[in-house]
Amino acid sequence: MKRWVLIVAGIYFIMLAMLTAPLVAVAFAPQVKLAEIAGVYGAWPYWLWLVIMVGSQIALLAVPVQVAARRPVTHRSLWPTVLAGGFLLGGLAAGAVCSLSEFFFRDQGNGNWIGAGALSLAGLTWCLWTVVFLRTSRSRSPEDLISRTSRWLLRGSILELLIAVPTHIVARYRDYCCAGFMTFVGLTMGVSVMLFSFGPAVLFLYADRWRRLHPARPENTNG
Repeated sequence: MKRWVLIVAGIYFIMLAMLTAPLVAVAFAPQVKLAEIAGVYGAWPYWLWLVIMVGSQIALLAVPVQVAARRPVTHRSLWPTVLAGGFLLGGLAAGAVCSLSEFFFRDQGNGNWIGAGALSLAGLTWCLWTVVFLRTSRSRSPEDLISRTSRWLLRGSILELLIAVPTHIVARYRDYCCAGFMTFVGLTMGVSVMLFSFGPAVLFLYADRWRRLHPARPENTNG
């Protein structure tokens, strides 16, 4: 099962890396040049963001691995999943703030207070949803916790994209030297979390398929 976690996480890592250049091109074309798109892969903040996001996906898969392997799930082992779910929802909140700031303030807003506001809201959202998921883990089964977390991540990403996509379209038609970067942040967070919300379900499908192909054999007993 650990191997399947690495496979699923690796698939999402490759998907994010491959989607980077097309997403940049769609968001900023025709203003952006090919060399500028390729330059994204050379920036260390980009790889740091990628590692953090994939690490969150691995944390979301921790409980499904234990459930699929039929191992006992303790409250301590639920913490990575709970924290990862709250963190990703906090990222969605930050992406929505960035998109709305671009819409209302164009490029005239003070980037410092906008960034501080987005991070503050992200931190507050992280804490609130961590408490919600933690309370859910105490009254629900681990499978139900994963299911609810995935549903909220999917709903949150759809809601965030409903904010990011229209605001980015508006930014594209403004007299910028390039399309809005803040709305691009919102698009990136929405698409990433939407993909990650399917990770646990994909792993459960792998586990179910594995059990069908490799049914457990009864142990031989003597006498």
